[in-house]
Amino acid sequence: MFEKIERVPGDAILGLIEAYNQDANPQKVDLGVGVYRDPNGNTPIMRAVKQAEAHLLESETTKSYIGSHGDPRYGKAVLPLVLGSDSPVLAANRASATQSPGGTGALRLAADFIKSNLPGKRIWLSDPTWPNHLGIFDAAGIEMRKYPYVSADNRLDFDAMLATLKEIPQGDVVLLHACCHNPSGFDLDREQWQQVLEVVKSRGLLPLVDFAYQGFGEGLEADAYGVRLMAENLDEVLITSSCSKNFGLYRERTGCLIVIAKNAEQMQNVRSQMAIVARENYSNPPSHGAAVVTEILESAELARVWREELTEMCDRINGLRSDLVAALEPYGLDKRFAHVAAQRGMFSYTGLSTEQVKRLRDEFSIYMVGSGRANVAGFTSENLPYVAKAIAAVVD
Repeated sequence: MFEKIERVPGDAILGLIEAYNQDANPQKVDLGVGVYRDPNGNTPIMRAVKQAEAHLLESETTKSYIGSHGDPRYGKAVLPLVLGSDSPVLAANRASATQSPGGTGALRLAADFIKSNLPGKRIWLSDPTWPNHLGIFDAAGIEMRKYPYVSADNRLDFDAMLATLKEIPQGDVVLLHACCHNPSGFDLDREQWQQVLEVVKSRGLLPLVDFAYQGFGEGLEADAYGVRLMAENLDEVLITSSCSKNFGLYRERTGCLIVIAKNAEQMQNVRSQMAIVARENYSNPPSHGAAVVTEILESAELARVWREELTEMCDRINGLRSDLVAALEPYGLDKRFAHVAAQRGMFSYTGLSTEQVKRLRDEFSIYMVGSGRANVAGFTSENLPYVAKAIAAVVD
């Protein structure tokens, strides 16, 4: 039977990794892979994580299952991180957390829940969006539509976005990026979030807020503005949260799906359905990453260390954005690429064309996604002059 199975193209990002690893150029630069890198090009284990793991090694007493919803301590620790320690939603018991294998697992939970419990509802995704969004919702059998987000001249096109949202049929789902929009780096400001809220409320839409990068934009609290605005002003909200990035737990697959319901009773109804969705998907989520996060958030000292390190990472990324623009100034390109400094998160829609990206790879061994999306964390003080010179060589 297998003789009829066709080979399909590999993932574009994984292909970049392989090409980069095989490149012998000592000046090669990896701007493709979506992980945080320190000034030495490494993806470090955070100090608080190391300390939490050391304590777990000594104190953990079992490797038994943790249930379809995951460890209750993890949910209790993450909910106030996402919704705020003084959240009226939490006070009213309107929120539930289901632990998942990373933010991707949370998205698949949300997709399966929508398919089985909200039949016929479409989901609206930003154009562009994280490519795996398309795969996840397609695999779940949900019809997808797009709303404009980035214009042809590489700017946030909020007017077009809002106009489309106003035409979405009542009851459909709209996926919103909470912060650090992947792949563009263009985020909504607070006034724009308010306008989106009013449209979502008036159209009776269900927001699914993808919160993958809390702490990587403007900080833990500021990045949660849109999420908390939706949660506190709407009866029903879905939120996918990831600890993979802000705790550096990429390979531990640590996330959760947070559900906001109108009241505590409806939340329990939804929670019962979510347990079935999780059970049929992967049964139980992995434990280690969630245990690490719980150890950190339950300890005032470890939480302090973690917050300090996360702030350092956020400041480094935002500083690198400004550094790139400054490095392009001698070539007269600082204004052309000024948007890079205004974007947030690890990713930037640079505005480079597919052909320019290809030239950067072929002529200078600088690797980024064909769309021109670059991982800003791949810049260093050592490679920025080289990158700026290369960009100047390939732009018109």
